[in-house]
Amino acid sequence: MNKEKTYKFILSGGGTGGHIYPAIAIANELKTRYPNAEFLFVGAADRMEMDKVPQAGYKIEGLWISGIQRKLTLRNLAFPFKLMTSLMRSRKIVKSFKPNVAIGTGGFASGPLLQAAVTRGVPSLIQEQNSYPGITNKLLGKKVNTICVAYEGLEKFFPKEKIKLTGNPIRKELLQVSGQEIEGKNAFNLIHKKHTLLVLGGSLGARRINELIEQHIDLFESLNVQVIWQCGKLYCQQYKQYNDVKHVQVHAFLNNMDMAYAAADVIISRAGAISVSELCIVGKPVIFIPSPNVAEDHQTKNAKAVSDKRAAVLIRETDLETDFEQEFSELINNQDKRKKLSKNIKELALVNATNEIVDEVIKLLKIE
Repeated sequence: MNKEKTYKFILSGGGTGGHIYPAIAIANELKTRYPNAEFLFVGAADRMEMDKVPQAGYKIEGLWISGIQRKLTLRNLAFPFKLMTSLMRSRKIVKSFKPNVAIGTGGFASGPLLQAAVTRGVPSLIQEQNSYPGITNKLLGKKVNTICVAYEGLEKFFPKEKIKLTGNPIRKELLQVSGQEIEGKNAFNLIHKKHTLLVLGGSLGARRINELIEQHIDLFESLNVQVIWQCGKLYCQQYKQYNDVKHVQVHAFLNNMDMAYAAADVIISRAGAISVSELCIVGKPVIFIPSPNVAEDHQTKNAKAVSDKRAAVLIRETDLETDFEQEFSELINNQDKRKKLSKNIKELALVNATNEIVDEVIKLLKIE
């Protein structure tokens, strides 16, 4: 491919960071390879991508689109109108921008944009982060040229000949976490002789995980465990009082995630696709507590894909009261189990995902 040629790439992914950040990672790698390339993102007009994408240095157009609620609401009644409006707007955007390749990473806006692109004959690729695809990507899978996936066994959802097992794009700094334990503990002013628990509930926070941590503050102290607790911005006021407890640090956000991962001996996390991929790279013992409030219960499926290979502990929210204390205590007291989980989860890591996805994008440039 001619690096001097001005290729045009249109990308759509949003609604959550799990869709936005992979799209930005793919764009960044394409920009490295093709400095003269033009990029345009398309997102949902009222979602976080409208802020995050410009912060990353890219232009974005917004569509009037949202998902379908799982119960009868006024928003559901508006969905057909939003979809038709978004399809028409997407057609205009694609016609005007004239992309060489269209890339979708999931989210509400990805469907209309990729549909408009394939209708105009634009070579197209989708990146499916989860072990169980959502309805948008299932429908798009029949129409796009290439489907990059992060889990094995997705042939039951997508045409086998289109699937490329690449993994999910992850932050490059996480590749350097191994061997940084001392630096990580120093970054958080932690005691080196104590076990460190890292608790992750996402940028907004996870109510049930926060309740769990509060309930077990005394357990952590009895096990000589210090806690880095990322409770989310919605819950920071509620839990900041625990900063006065010597073995607990409460954070709304963790800006230095690489050091937090490095400091951890055990991690408690939700099981969003990008989180799972990052934790495979990090290679620390993990207790997954998947959110039950997501489409197709895909977080449980993501976590099960790892735990079935004896690479993590899976505890459903409904089982926390009966199982958590025993599972956590055993993990802290059993070094062999921690080592085994670390070894097994590292073996699932796909470290070159972004490069491999971009390699597939470049192949599509040849079929214009």
